[in-house]
Order: sequence, then C-alpha cells, then structure tokens
Amino acid sequence: MAEGAEKHARLQAVMCIISTIMESCPSTSTFYSTAAAKTQHNGMNNIIRLFLKKGLVNDLARVPHSLDLSSPNMANTVNAALKPLETLSRIVNQPSSLFGGKGGSTKSKTEHDTVGTARDSNSNTQDQGESGETEPVDGSHRVQGTDSDLMDGEAEGDTVVIAGQPEVLSTQAMQVENELVDLIDELLERDTGSVNSTIIVGRSAEDESQEDVLMDEAPSNISQASTLQANREDSMNILEPEDEEHTQEEDSSGSNDDEDSQDEEEEEEEEEEDDGESGDDSGDEDDEDEDGKKKKGNAEKQSAAALCVGVGSFSDPSDLPGLAHFLEHMVFMGSEKYPSENGFDAFLKKHGGSDNASTDCERTIFQFDVQRKSFKEALDRWAQFFICPLMIRDAIDREVEAVDSEYQLAKPSDSHRKEMLFGSLAKPGHPMGKFCWGNAQTLKQEPKKNKINVYKRLRAFWKKYYSAHYMTLAVQSKEKLDTLEEWVKEIFSKVPNNDLPKPEFSDLLDPFDTPAFCKLYRVVPVGKVQALNITWALPPQEKHYRVKPLHYISWLVGHEGTGSILSVLRKKCWALALYGGNSETGFDQNTTYSIFSISITLTDEGFQNFYQVTHLVFQYLKMLQTLGPQQRIYEEIQRIEANEFHYQEQIDPIEYVEDVCENMQLFPKEDFLTGDQLMFEYNPEVIGAALSLLTPERANLMLLSPGHEGRCPLREKWFGTQYSVEDIEQEWMQRWTVNMELSGDLHLPAENKFIATDFTLKPSDCPDSDFPVRIASSDEGCLWYKKDNKFKIPKAYIRFHLISPVIQQSAKNIVLFDLLVTILAHNLAEPAYEAEVAQLEHKLVASEHGLIIRVKGFNHKLPLLFHLIIDHLADFSASADVFSMFTEQLKKTYFNILIKPDKLGKDVRLLILEHSRWSMVEKYQALTAGLSMEELMEFSRSFRAELFAEGLVQGNFSSAESVQFLQYVTEKLQFAKLPAEVPVMFRVVEIPPKRHICKVKTLNKGDANSEVTVYYQSGPKSLREHTLMELLVMHMEEPCFDFLRTKETLGYHVYPTCRNTSGVLGFSVTVETQATKFNTELVEFKIEEFLVSFGEKLNALTEEAFNTQVTALVKLKECEDTHLGEEVDRNWTEVVTQQYVFDRLNREIDALKQISRTELVSWFQEHRGQNARQLSVHVVGFGAEESEEEGGKNQGEDKEELSDSTYGEVSKLTFLPASSKMADVISIMDVPTFTGGLPLFPYHKILK
Repeated sequence: MAEGAEKHARLQAVMCIISTIMESCPSTSTFYSTAAAKTQHNGMNNIIRLFLKKGLVNDLARVPHSLDLSSPNMANTVNAALKPLETLSRIVNQPSSLFGGKGGSTKSKTEHDTVGTARDSNSNTQDQGESGETEPVDGSHRVQGTDSDLMDGEAEGDTVVIAGQPEVLSTQAMQVENELVDLIDELLERDTGSVNSTIIVGRSAEDESQEDVLMDEAPSNISQASTLQANREDSMNILEPEDEEHTQEEDSSGSNDDEDSQDEEEEEEEEEEDDGESGDDSGDEDDEDEDGKKKKGNAEKQSAAALCVGVGSFSDPSDLPGLAHFLEHMVFMGSEKYPSENGFDAFLKKHGGSDNASTDCERTIFQFDVQRKSFKEALDRWAQFFICPLMIRDAIDREVEAVDSEYQLAKPSDSHRKEMLFGSLAKPGHPMGKFCWGNAQTLKQEPKKNKINVYKRLRAFWKKYYSAHYMTLAVQSKEKLDTLEEWVKEIFSKVPNNDLPKPEFSDLLDPFDTPAFCKLYRVVPVGKVQALNITWALPPQEKHYRVKPLHYISWLVGHEGTGSILSVLRKKCWALALYGGNSETGFDQNTTYSIFSISITLTDEGFQNFYQVTHLVFQYLKMLQTLGPQQRIYEEIQRIEANEFHYQEQIDPIEYVEDVCENMQLFPKEDFLTGDQLMFEYNPEVIGAALSLLTPERANLMLLSPGHEGRCPLREKWFGTQYSVEDIEQEWMQRWTVNMELSGDLHLPAENKFIATDFTLKPSDCPDSDFPVRIASSDEGCLWYKKDNKFKIPKAYIRFHLISPVIQQSAKNIVLFDLLVTILAHNLAEPAYEAEVAQLEHKLVASEHGLIIRVKGFNHKLPLLFHLIIDHLADFSASADVFSMFTEQLKKTYFNILIKPDKLGKDVRLLILEHSRWSMVEKYQALTAGLSMEELMEFSRSFRAELFAEGLVQGNFSSAESVQFLQYVTEKLQFAKLPAEVPVMFRVVEIPPKRHICKVKTLNKGDANSEVTVYYQSGPKSLREHTLMELLVMHMEEPCFDFLRTKETLGYHVYPTCRNTSGVLGFSVTVETQATKFNTELVEFKIEEFLVSFGEKLNALTEEAFNTQVTALVKLKECEDTHLGEEVDRNWTEVVTQQYVFDRLNREIDALKQISRTELVSWFQEHRGQNARQLSVHVVGFGAEESEEEGGKNQGEDKEELSDSTYGEVSKLTFLPASSKMADVISIMDVPTFTGGLPLFPYHKILK
C-alpha cells in the first residue's frame, strides 16, 4: 500500500484492536488450573502468547523501520504501535528487550578518550583488593578487533524475553492453542514459520503524538531528541509497587577512576591490576569497592539521566586550549537556582547517587544516578548546569587546579602520550592537533600574560555551544513514561536555544595527508613496554555503521586462531598480544577521519625484528585484499553479535543512559538502541573500499621501547614524550609495494564450532534457593551451586579456586606461580580463541593462595571451554623460548606496577600490615636473580600435587551438570588432598596506638605524582562494626571532596575508604597530588584539618540527617542486581574468602537499622583519640615542593644508583624520614625492623 494518510490510519486501527485484545483477555490461569498451564508467563493469555510466537510483536516493533520517517502521520502511528508493546510488557513482568548495554558493542569509552573522564566528584578511586592477590598475573584473553572486554562482574546489557520458549502445556491447553494458531494464521494470512520476537519496552519521545515531540519545539528544550526509557520492571510489574523506594548506588565509596585509557600494550603487560579482580579473588574480601556495590537483589535500580552536548574539544579557541574540558568542570560549581558550590554532589551523596562527565573531540557527556524518590529533584538540580550555571569568578582559579591535576595524572600514561604525539602529526590548523586537556599553563598563566578574561570567555563559550539544539537526553526511571516525559518538558524546556549552526568539521578531511605521517616514529615510553603501532587514517566511517567495515576487518586482523597474524608471531616468539581496530571514541572516529590501528606488544626478539613483524601484517592485509570480503565470515560475526545482543544482560542505568544519549547524536532514531551493536547488512563494496586503503604506503609506524632513551632528541610539547622520526627503510618499502609475496602460514579462520545454537532454559533438578548451596564435598574439594531463575538467560558462570600451600612459601614460588599462569594463558590463547569470539570468556588469575579459573558465557558450549582449560593445566608444558620470553615480560610487568604511585603505595601499606606478605620489590628481586626452566616445571608438579578445589556454578546449568565440573577437575588433575587447611588470608600486624609514617620515593623520576594515605586501624571486628564504618565513610565522602579538592585544591583524586584487610577493619583518607604543587607532609596536615572539621560536623549531626544517611545506605544495599554477574560476584566473594555468609546484605541491613547516631559519633572519636592506631603512607613524587631530604635510606643501595636511569633495575626502595615539622611521629625506615616485634591479630573472618 502506498505511503499516505490512509495507510497510517489502517495501521493505527489494527494496532488499536491488538492493544484492546491484550488488555481485555483474561489470564490463562483463570481458564486452566493445572500446574502445567501455570508454567506460562505470569497471567499471560494464550492469545497474547501466540501473538509473540507468531511474530506479531516483532512486526509491531519494526513499524518505524518500514515507514517513511518524514511522514507527518509517523508520530501517531509509532505511538499506536508502542501502546500494545507497553501493555504486553506489563503482563510479562520479566526483564527484557532491546534496551541493552553494549555487551556486543565495538565501542569502549575507556579507551582512547581524548580527555578521559573529566570529573567524578562522588566516585572515588579505591584499591581493588587489600590482601589476596595483590597484583595477580592475569591470563585473560579478549576478543581482538572489538573494544569490549567484558569480564565477570561487568555489565553486559539487558536481558531479553524471547517468545516461543518451550512450555509444558496440558492437553486441553494444547487443543485451545492449536485452534488459536489456525485462527490467527487465517486472520493474519501469514506464511508458515515461527518467529522469535523480542519484546520492546520503552520508547523515544519522538514516538509520542506530534504535539509532544520535543525535537519539534525549537525555541526550548532538547530539540534533537530526548529518549525516555521506563525501567523494565515498571512497565511489567502487575502490582506496580509505588510505595517502594528501594534504589541502588553506583558505588558507595565510589570509583573516581579517570576513565583514563590504558594502552593496549599496557593493559596486556599489567593485567595483574585488572578491573577490580583482586577484590574478588583475594584472601581479603576487599573493602571499598566490593562493599560499596553489594546489593540485596530485591528492590529497584537507580534512576539515571545522561545528556550529550554535540560539542567538544574540537571547538576550543586557539588561544584557550582545554576550554571545553574546563567548562565541563565549571558547570558543576553551583547555579542561580541552587547556588551552593558543591550542592549537587552533596545532594547526590545524601540520596545514594553518583555523577560523572567526560569531554571528547566533538561531544561532551554528563550523567548521574540517584534513588528513585529523589530523581525529579536531582534532575532539576542537574538541569541547571544547562540552564543557568553560576561559574563564579572565585571558583575559576580553584577549578583550574583540578583540571591541571587531572592533566598531571594523565601525563605518565603511555596511551595519552601516544595520542598527543599522533595528533601533532595532523595538518596545521586541524583540531586534531589541539591540546584538549587544558592545564594551569593554558587556562591560567598564559591567559593572564595575554590579558585574556577567562571568566568572560568561559561564559561566552557556554552561551554559544550549550544550546538545546546541540543536546540529546536520555532518562531512565521506574516512573510511567508519561510522567518522565512531563518531567523532562517541565524541567528542560528552560534550556536556552540560540539556533546557531552546529560546529562543523566534516570539511576538514584527510588531516593526516602530510609528509610527516607515513614515517617511522621511535618513542620512549614511561613503562617498560615494547610495542609496534601501525596506523592508517581513513575517511570517516560513521555513515557505514550498518555495515561496520572496520569491525569486520578488525575481527580478522585481531584473530588469534590458527593462520592469524598473532598465531604466527607467537610461534616465532616475537609478540605477546595484538589489538586491531577502531575504538569508536572521538580520537579514533569523528567527522574528519576514522583511525584503523594495529598495536602489537613485542618481545625483545620481536623488537629487534620489528620490520619483519610489520612485513607479516602487510602480508595478511594483502591476503584479505586479494581474497576480498567473505560473506561466510561476515555472517558468522553477525550471528555472534546478534546472539549476544538478543541474550544480553542489563547494565547499570547510569551506563545505559550514557550510551543511549551518545547514540542519539550518531544514528537515526530507529537505530538509537542498536546502531552501535548490530551488523545489519553485508556490503562487500563498502568493506572492500576500506580494505583497499590499508596499504603500506599509507601507514604510520610508531615503535615504543625503553631502549630508545638517549636516542630520541624530539619532545612532544604537552606531555613531554621523547621521540625521533625517520623514513621507513627503502628496502622494506620496496618489498611491500612491488609484488609482495604472501605467506603460506597465513590463512582465514575456519568455521567456529563454539557458537551456541541451543538457548533452551533448563528446568531445575533441585529445590530453588535464594543463595548457593553446597552440592558436593570431599577432602579434595567442594562445589557451591545456584540455578538462575531470575534473569532467565541461557548463560552460566563457572568459577574455581585451586588452593595450594606451596605458593606463599617464598617470593620465588610466587614468581614461579605467576609464570605458570602466564604461560598457561599463552598456551590456551590459540585453542580457546574461537570460544572467546563466540562470547565464551575465560580468565585465569594468579591469586595469593591459588589459581582462580573463571569461565562464563552461553552454557551450550561452556563445558568444552572449561575442559580445555583443565586439560592444558594437567598437561602443562613450556618451551625454552616461551619460558625466556615470559620471564623477561614478567620483569617488565612488575616494573610497570612499581612505577605507579598508587600501586606502590598500596604495596607498601600491605607490606606493613600483612604478616608474611611478599612485596612486589621482593618478587622483582627473585625474578632478576634468575630462574630456570627446570624450576618452573618442578613448581608446576608440586602445585598440582596437593590441592583443594572449591567451585561455584550459577546460571543455566542443572545441579547434576554442575557436579561434573568438580569431578572433571579432580579426575583430570589427579591431586592429593591437602595435609592441612591452607588459610586464604594473612594475619595482620597490630599497629601500636601512635602516629606512624612511611615515606617512600616514587620510582619514576619523571613522575611528579604523589599519593598520601592516612589509615586508622580498628581491629578484627564484627559485621555490625563493618557496617558502621561504611556509614561513617558515606557521611565523610562529600565533605572530604569539598574540603580537600574543591576548597584546598590538593588533587584530582580525593576519597575516604572503608578498609577490610584480611578481616581487620579500618578506614582511610587518600589524596593524590603533585610534587610540583604540594609537599606530602602538607597534604597530611590538610587531611588532619579535614578530619578535625569533620569530627565537629559529626558532633553536630541531627537525628534527621543521620536517619537520612542510614536510609540511603539501606536502599543502596537493597538495590536489585542488574545482571547475573553481580549476584555471582557477591556469592564468589563469600566462597573465595571461605566465609559463606551469602545473606550478608540482609544482616548488614538489620545491623544498620540498629545503629544510633551516638554510636557513630563515639566510634569516630574513639578511633581518632589518643589511642588511635594511625599509619600514613606517602609515595613522594619528583618536583619543586619535594626537596631531597637528608637521611633518605635506600636499603643497601646508594640513592644515585637507583637514579641512573628511569628504566634502571628496581633493586630497593628509597625510604625518607619525616621532617622536623612532623612532631610525635614515628618514621618507618625499615619495614621488617618495624613490624618484627609487633603482635599479630589472629586469623579473622567477619561472619556475624
């Protein structure tokens, strides 16, 4: 039927009838009382179920895709289509839909961010693990060619309801169903064939009636689009519990990680500090991060909102670099309606929320989450950033210091340094060459010198660019969609709209078409890393998002299976890892170009043969160009991505709205939810065109190595990166461009046999339980199990802890264990890679007391991957070349940990607190002393000889299937039982009741960053006291940020933390600062000032304010899990620490309700009084404020010897004495001497 009013009228009428049927049909359960009939979805009528089964719902969801979006009738038609979908979602009462995260996305915002996250005032950095695996060697593998690296505990997206899942029906029900099938088939005149339908809940504001379309109201509000998403539970809950206000906090003590991108090679080199694993897998159930995120799992999620402004650092004026980033900071500093400078942060903290913001090249994103009951007020406060921010003059100088501190923290990052150097290669005048970060020089010193009024320029920038028609908004809450829309209109209609043309850069194409680009750049990195980056600048690829040609190419280039680039390089012992692709962030992809890069982590031998490594890459690309795009491979990738999309788990609301509001800037509205995830159509011409540009003549080579030091005379202006530039050797260029021969070792991957095809949800074979139950136990091991009956997806998690007594016997054994796990991961890389790309993920973690094996993904083929890992462990072997390669690599890994102030500070603190702990320096010494292949093989045998295997299986497995995993471990490894129980934690030193300070010099003499942590030890206390400490830290967070960062401007990362060190409790305050600005002792004095002022505030705390904070923490703990991984993480923490208090959250909530204001105040005063056990750890950076103290002790080494080179051997640490200003302080100059005579607390688990 032709497009027109009549077509739309008929469609609307049909959909109205469908909606009426859905609303009017009685529940199936009223017709049938059999148990079988009741197995259907809650109250779902057979007619509705058949609508799903026959694909009608899928057709409704596709209405926008099949019509002319420009039609004036479109809004009413889409609204009509969405009404039955919303009705259906209420009936189903189950998580669903296209509203997912980016589990299958190729986009990763934490990589290649031009400015990174500029601010996270309520989320603060924490250590990821007190004890346990301090810096475990991580043998995980990521899917090359994509940028998502989702491991356990990370959100993967929303759950999907797939209609047509097998159900058990009675004979009567089946007869009625068959009659209905015939009737519906006749009515709909459908072809044969069943269609699985994804139920969609939520809709875009533009899908409302025309008068409600925000994008058409040009004078006000968010004119591009405003996506209003209802939480799935709201649309689906039959009872719609309006009185429940349970919510989730994103991170109670937060995580102020700057979202700094880590170099791919850095990530590979330093996996041991990976994504919070140490919190789970350690002997110490870590504190700040884990405790903050624990949730009860039976209440609401947070409400959240995100707004994307379509302007970023590309729009910085040439005389004020970093202004866009600075403005992103300044809008937080109060508004006309809410003038308190830190008011929004204080409000969020009071109501269990968090916020963040980030500035990219062409976009700036703000986001927050908060408890539902406070969402409207928070939305109004937040909207004032874009309506009437104060940006007062007095705040400018102070906030410039915060921006400068952020820049100083980023300077030692090799990824940021590479990006700045790469950007400097662009044509003069292109915005890619701008200094997007901003610092004190560009925002304070030079403007003052040049008489530039930063205040006026800042306000002018806001007025010009923070206009409604540049903005997209996404909000998510458990309110009605109509309510959300009403709020958005009411609040955001006041956002000014200047109707000025949006900044355009699409005319600045080919920015790297310069003689400087196609060269070889030798670079001196900060870390001990050797890497080769091969980069091409291509035309913008965003318009090809439906084909995603770079994703297809990166999937092949980054493949690790047989015949791949990395497979061949590994066999030659030339490379450890390879990453290929485009991160889809502003640096890699914008309106002026798209980057395709291949980054290879080299061995020493690979570095010596880097031209041959490059040759192999070009041979592979030549092969792809010769063979042309392969439809089989494209459809395989397409199927994998579609499986992950349709069965993805939910992500936290704050992450989801961030993704959606950015997608609204990039894609047409029909693809807001899918544009970044799905591969829609195979187009060999588009893929071939991109492939044809990846030629040697167009490539930039960047070679990183510490060995370049002293040979690189050039310095990049802003980050000080040392580099040199030279022509690519003509001999090699000739080989690459004239009839290059292809390698017989390279070929395309075979068909992937790990792709799941069975998505059936398995029935339970044992009684359901709220918590894991032990279903198998023996002297050799035990297994905990819980069937997933909540998220109902065909996925599962398998985790095992193989506990051994030999690991902690010496520093040498720990190193051998790290080597064993690293080489085991290497051995698995190729055979397990097909599983990885099929969304079956594995991770090996060398924890303090055992090997942790983590496997997750679609349960259909998951046992194959698990068996593969156990088989390789049982038959562990290593060649001499591989042993040598990874021994050298591990040395670099340890070094790269030690040169980071936060990691060094943690290592020193735990070395003091935990008895018999081996420090990172001791491990480094043991490694450099020399190890043999024979010692590794002997350790491997002794490790496997005596073990205790403890596991947890959750998800879509039966208990009978789960027991087989433990049986396979014990039968395959054939180990004996442990002669005695092995503790999975350390004993902790009891700090004497005095002030103690340990100052150590940072090991990177080019790093100005310092860190100060002031820690107060409590002792081996109860669950109640642990909860009291959490409450204390929650009270402390906002005042701490306001005092130490906002007012004193001491540093960018400032946070209090609740610490659980091997069962011994304590709390601390940490400040990361710079030696170019502040002395660490001054920082400690300021921390003391803050604690004094906080104590006064605590004394004056009213009962009402106290009760508000208690309620907020209770709601946080009651907040539901967004995906199965969160529940698994929580349960695994109990298993790996052998505490087994699976209902810990319930107990903590009960304890919270019994704590009084007087008790909280008394506890703080007691731990701050004369008998306080205080330990301060200072990692002292290099800078003008830190003069060389006299008496510095480098245990057994001259200070000069350590300072010979930034890349010299780390044989000892340099300890510094406290100055005379630090009265009544005991300086720790030798850790063993200090701790040797101190008493130890007994082993302690927090069980009650």
